Amino acid sequence: MELKQDPEMFQILDEKGEIIEGRQAPDLSDDELKKIYRWMLRVRAYDGRAIKLNRQGRLGFYAPMAGQEACQIASMAALKRSDWLFPSYRDMGASMYHGMSMEMAFLYSRGQIDGMKIPEDVNMFPPQIIIAAQVLHATGAGWAYRLRDEDRVAIAFFGDGATSEGDFHEGLNFAGVYNSNSIFFCQNNQYAISVPFSKQTKSETVAQKAVAYGITGVRVDGNDALAVYQVTKEAADRARKGEGPTLIEAVTYRMGPHTMAGDDPGRYRTKEEEESWTSKRDPLNRFRKYLESKGLWSDEEEEKTVEKLMDEMSETIKKVEKMPKGTVADLIDDLYTETPAILKKQKDEYLSWKEGK
Repeated sequence: MELKQDPEMFQILDEKGEIIEGRQAPDLSDDELKKIYRWMLRVRAYDGRAIKLNRQGRLGFYAPMAGQEACQIASMAALKRSDWLFPSYRDMGASMYHGMSMEMAFLYSRGQIDGMKIPEDVNMFPPQIIIAAQVLHATGAGWAYRLRDEDRVAIAFFGDGATSEGDFHEGLNFAGVYNSNSIFFCQNNQYAISVPFSKQTKSETVAQKAVAYGITGVRVDGNDALAVYQVTKEAADRARKGEGPTLIEAVTYRMGPHTMAGDDPGRYRTKEEEESWTSKRDPLNRFRKYLESKGLWSDEEEEKTVEKLMDEMSETIKKVEKMPKGTVADLIDDLYTETPAILKKQKDEYLSWKEGK
């Protein structure tokens, strides 16, 4: 028997920001639509500032996310604060929308301890650096919600490169067997560092991989905020009703480098390709055109919003840079409630060495 899934990509807005014939916008109020766009602007502004801070040596590890704002914000807007988020290192937008403060996001990229201390009222795990490991965590959490009959879902974000990891396949297989309340959100940004999607898998799509695990697979235009919201909302509704997990493939594009650690996308991407995505398919431009057509947005409002965001970021980074950076001893003390003898010994040896240095 041939197992094949229709690779058609679900869209609501075309590249001009107009509703496609036969499609219908999700039931969102004007305020909710504007909130989604403001958050997309926030992510774009944060991304630009973070890149500059990294180049100035004022920020450590950073993975740019420009181009993926609709994926991260519209999807989280479709969920509840009681749902649990399992992000990767590129998902600062989704994390901040779900409750992670901008201050904590900066601290995380600076490698400071408080950047990983998620507040108790924010339902998310720290950003995962190990590729696809968060898939397993979202599977386990979603299974727990199913066993407890809780009205919650767990969502894991990951890139197309993660679909080549064993954790991805093990997680989806387990989630399918045990009908977990999980959403697996693949941001297919076309490249796993320098490896193009065509070299990642022979499958035509990521979404069709869901067939092997007996779960729902959906392919969506990841630069269409309304379409992303719709498919995520439907996936969450299915999970809450006990209808199992969903694999969402959001087709999008990483505008910048993989990380700021020396990656040069110009070595593996053409200018023509980049231009086709950035000029014609920018998720912010598309969604803004839609809002403007409804009389919900203007140049004046955009300028005020961006100015406010810039001021907020400047004040936040000033505050963060005044905070203590922490020490090796702090890292050891912070790991356990009661420090094991072997770590205490290592700490004492380190402190003795430092004093005598």
